Amino acid sequence: MTFKELHLINNIQQALEEEGYKTPTPIQQQAIPEILAEHDLVACAQTGTGKTAAFAIPVIQLIHKIVGSAKKVKRIRTLVITPTRELAIQIGESFNTYGKYTHIKTLVIFGGVNQVPQVNELKEGVDVLIATPGRLLDLYKQGFIDLNHMHQLILDEADQMLDMGFINDVKKIIKLTPENRQTLLFSATMPLAIRELADTFLKKPKYVSVAPISSTAEKVSQKVYFVDKTEKRNLLYHLLTEEKIKNVLVFTRTKHGADNIVKALHKKGIEAGAIHGDKSQNSRQRILESFKNQEIPVLIATDIAARGIDIESLPFVINFDIPNISETYVHRIGRTGRAGNSGLAISFCGKDEKGYWNDIEKLIRIKVKIVENHPFPWKEEEEKKEGTKTDYRNKNKSKSGNKNNTSRKSDASKKNKKRWY
Repeated sequence: MTFKELHLINNIQQALEEEGYKTPTPIQQQAIPEILAEHDLVACAQTGTGKTAAFAIPVIQLIHKIVGSAKKVKRIRTLVITPTRELAIQIGESFNTYGKYTHIKTLVIFGGVNQVPQVNELKEGVDVLIATPGRLLDLYKQGFIDLNHMHQLILDEADQMLDMGFINDVKKIIKLTPENRQTLLFSATMPLAIRELADTFLKKPKYVSVAPISSTAEKVSQKVYFVDKTEKRNLLYHLLTEEKIKNVLVFTRTKHGADNIVKALHKKGIEAGAIHGDKSQNSRQRILESFKNQEIPVLIATDIAARGIDIESLPFVINFDIPNISETYVHRIGRTGRAGNSGLAISFCGKDEKGYWNDIEKLIRIKVKIVENHPFPWKEEEEKKEGTKTDYRNKNKSKSGNKNNTSRKSDASKKNKKRWY
């Protein structure tokens, strides 16, 4: 199938051709016809499958019929709700790209920045509004947003909004929209709370699902290093210098951890930047642009801040910390191997994270290759040898009738129980 077979208008076809789009991805093939038929839709698709285009392209076509010429009064026809600023910006860029030969005006709003420029653009009028929940509700309460003329409501990354505690805000927003709207819900996973949300607010929705979250991209190679927790920074430095890895996105669990890694790399003479929730929006965008332009070789990010990072030629992802939610691993490594390119995902697993790693391998149903020949392995073998000597010594003392044998054996048993193998 080609995009021409999806019955798209020439305005969109021209934009897609200029972007080099020829064949729609599976989620685009399934979702675009349903959206053009104006059905409510629940779509399950992981990151990197082309889901933004799957809803942006048909929505542009639907509202282009309404907007018509540039002289038409601008009102909010489509509202897109998304959990992070980075993702909102990315979606806005997609609408502008696919709709550049239409008269559709798009605006992205989010918190953490001065609201005045956003308010001024709202007053001028927009057709597509892309927003994070908090800023949308704030400007609505101030009277700057009118949703009475809305045709489509799109909830993107619905599962992430649930994880980030936005679900109540989303419910409030839904109640502010017209009942006769078309509602599109996109999510990488379908937890019970998301299914309940869909059942409550969508009308006879169609369901499409591709590339389930348990699957990882075929062109992404995976490796794991079992490394002592205290040696993770040294291992990262080793890979960056000895293995010549660059243009790498490194995931950490905490904002504090991200900043500390950047400081450690700077001391070693390696340029790096961090993006996380404590950084200002301008700072995050500046660092992200520097990374995209390969001005800095290493970007450290938390999971929330990394939502919306879309770099087609990103060759490496490193999980500095193993995520405690298995699905997050798939999201992370999906940042590489995009747009048909190959990629490598590397994970640093400490002893305290082995349980998380076991859960990840169960989810993805792959036994990831273990890199054994590296300078900072677990000191597991030495501990095992010590334990063997202790057992042998106790056994000999048992034969000689040592009175303290029982208590010492018990102590050795307790000691071994405390060890992790």
